[in-house]
Amino acid sequence: MDFRLLGPFEIGDGDQSVTGGLRRQERALLGILLLEADHPVTIDRLADLLWDGNPPSTARGAVHTYVGRLRRALTPRGLRIVTHHDGYTVVSAGHRLDIADFSDRCGRAAKATDDLVRAELYDEALALWRGPLLADVAGDGLRTRLEPALREPWLTAVRRRAEVRLAMGEHERVAADLTPIVERDPSEERLVALLMTALHRTDRRAEALRRYDITAKVLDAELGVPPGSELRALRERVLRRDPDLDRPAAPAYAVRVRDQWLPWNVGGHPALEFCNTYAGWGAPGELSSEWLRGYATLAVWAEQHDLASSSTVSGLLRQARRAPHAGAEVLARARRLRSALYACLTDPADRKAFATVARFASEAAHVSVFTAGDDGLGRWVLPAGAGLALPLHAAARSAADLLADPRRFTVCACPGVHCGWLFLNPSGRRAFCSAATCAERGVRT
Repeated sequence: MDFRLLGPFEIGDGDQSVTGGLRRQERALLGILLLEADHPVTIDRLADLLWDGNPPSTARGAVHTYVGRLRRALTPRGLRIVTHHDGYTVVSAGHRLDIADFSDRCGRAAKATDDLVRAELYDEALALWRGPLLADVAGDGLRTRLEPALREPWLTAVRRRAEVRLAMGEHERVAADLTPIVERDPSEERLVALLMTALHRTDRRAEALRRYDITAKVLDAELGVPPGSELRALRERVLRRDPDLDRPAAPAYAVRVRDQWLPWNVGGHPALEFCNTYAGWGAPGELSSEWLRGYATLAVWAEQHDLASSSTVSGLLRQARRAPHAGAEVLARARRLRSALYACLTDPADRKAFATVARFASEAAHVSVFTAGDDGLGRWVLPAGAGLALPLHAAARSAADLLADPRRFTVCACPGVHCGWLFLNPSGRRAFCSAATCAERGVRT
């Protein structure tokens, strides 16, 4: 069965709803047990929660009755409610809980090495929240007691998604996501800071300063304290139009090309350098190194690795300025290719990742043209007609070349805990991607 707790309480079994016939108090009890799935909840705690801290003398008997009714309704559908010495446990095996899905997606997002994948996982996790917890069965008192355990993970997901999307340059999206949340709770200073940064980067500085003033008034009225030092410092930076606040900080181990940051070349092959546009994370607290923050960076990367001529890239940059949404779509596809290629190279047995790269490579082959070069040798080239997708196709062709090369089996991922860059290691003796990159952190084999 499918249990949805993050909003109106819903129970589904295939296409069929199972909520009919269950009373509100019984569904509230089941919701409490599901929030503690696979852990016993004592009868006294159940009674205390159901009757908002003032259970009647008949509460224990009523809890037994509710559990009996739940068992009659749901045991035939495979849900087990196990009796313990003085309480009950719902066994989650074989069932789906949206709260578990939320935790799973947040955990996968925290481990993801691609900013686009991370942001999308946080999007999926937060989309599971359809409203207040157990909205149609829990009163304000019960919800106030149950929600705190979930509020912090929810706030963390909101914050981390905003941080990732700010690093990707999606300032408008962050402002839209955070505005209603901060309006509901202006005392969440970390979210206010992210919203102020997004507003500043979209030339809405007056609104950013107004958000600070609202937060300051709320904190003074409710707690009698001013905003924290970090938020106060951010306000001063907005006031003086600090140019360093206009864009994410430069990533670690980067070089500047055509006004774009690109990572050091450490892989030994264009396809590896393409993967390395999101490795090299930096130490905790530093900016996660996502170089492909905009279409311009992708185009300049292709030029840097001789996959596109300088004149072609200049034309692409002009075209991207005229059609920013089309450029953003190509960039999103490039990031998906990059994720699949990284997975494929680090795990040769990952057939799903290989198939994804193969689809991109086949598309690139379809638009390529075989022509004669000035040296009289034939070669496959990408015509200008490929448009904004040209750098994506160039990366896909390079990926296919590497996957068809026996050297792919010598690819290693740097074991540095803050790195992960890929590099060719034919000798088998090279431990890290770059002595300078990892040695600076004191990493040794």
